Amino acid sequence: MRVIVIGGGASGLMAAYAAAAGGGDVLLLEKNEKLGKKIYITGKGRCNLTNDCPPETFLQNVVHGEKFLRGAIYAFPPARTMEFFEAQGLPLKVERGNRVFPVSDKASDVTKALERACLQAGVRIRLNTEAKGIARRGEAVCGVVTAQGELPADAVIVATGGLSYPSTGSTGDGYKFALNAGHAVTPRTPSLVGIEAEGVSSAQGIAVKNCTLTAKRREKTIFSAQGELLFTHYGVSGPLVLTLSALVTRDVLPQIGCTLDFKPALDEKKLDERLLRDFSERANEQMKNVMRGLLPAELGLLVLRAAQIRAEKQANAVTREERIRLRNALKAFPLSLKKLRGYDEAVVTSGGVELSEIDPKTMQSKKVKGLFFCGETLDCDAYTGGFNLQIAFATGYSAGMGALKCTLR
Repeated sequence: MRVIVIGGGASGLMAAYAAAAGGGDVLLLEKNEKLGKKIYITGKGRCNLTNDCPPETFLQNVVHGEKFLRGAIYAFPPARTMEFFEAQGLPLKVERGNRVFPVSDKASDVTKALERACLQAGVRIRLNTEAKGIARRGEAVCGVVTAQGELPADAVIVATGGLSYPSTGSTGDGYKFALNAGHAVTPRTPSLVGIEAEGVSSAQGIAVKNCTLTAKRREKTIFSAQGELLFTHYGVSGPLVLTLSALVTRDVLPQIGCTLDFKPALDEKKLDERLLRDFSERANEQMKNVMRGLLPAELGLLVLRAAQIRAEKQANAVTREERIRLRNALKAFPLSLKKLRGYDEAVVTSGGVELSEIDPKTMQSKKVKGLFFCGETLDCDAYTGGFNLQIAFATGYSAGMGALKCTLR
């Protein structure tokens, strides 16, 4: 009884291993010339493969699909992922934020460990083989259609990834397979990606190490956190922005109110006192120079513009009203968001196969017997920090075990 896995990325390799380790006859199809192409670029080439935290903490970092993923994450939690890789001879280390990396700092070692586990379990791997469709007989799968012909199967696991980093082969094939099988697919958008914003390109290249980014949907605060932000030629990026992007993938961005507090350590009273002191000590200097004591030059000019103060105005000529506007601009600098950056820069895809149509224990379709989905094809995504790869491993493992049981009936 044969299981075919379509896709040799993180979820597909784990699914193939799980099914084969349980005694299944497993064939893995990969359209690229090598396995794990997307794994190679994760974590800036170091591969943050999971997050060393308990399942409950993990689920708190899931943005979409938390309830659906509960069973899979408890069945194959981060601790099991770490045990799996260490059993394959890959030493691991835990860094800031409980992020887990290979000691070698080489993402390629993660792919090699997964491939090694698959081969030892008896998985047959066929590279340069693109799946064109899922063959069905009635309401059950019967094989996979390729350019070379149809390959028979009793269970098919779709692990083709999402749309992020299309150069790695993630071109949304799994969504087409799902739609053809009668599944609903929720709208897809880039996630964990920079955000285009109006009027800040002059500050490109400036990294603000300690600021607070706040976002509101109408009057409700949906995000407020302190950390690092980077101004770019298109708008903003950096850890704070990537996290925010995951929360607004299903919003109209111009409708999200967003502000930056450049001086979170100072309340309004202390910041006002600081401004008065600076104005007194540098009374005859132009405001664009006074601002350099508070922010990098180009950023200072943006804040002055937001406060409607001329850059050439002398400090001793700034009125009380202007000083209050400046204080407010430093504490709540308005960011006018336009749209998320594209898939070629996004870490993951938000959206995918409708979760209500998938069995959360086995990842099997509720519409077509023997058809399974895992990884980024599903409508599940999380914050950065190893959470998305863990989702791939956990859902891949569940799909592999589910497919195995399906073929043994």
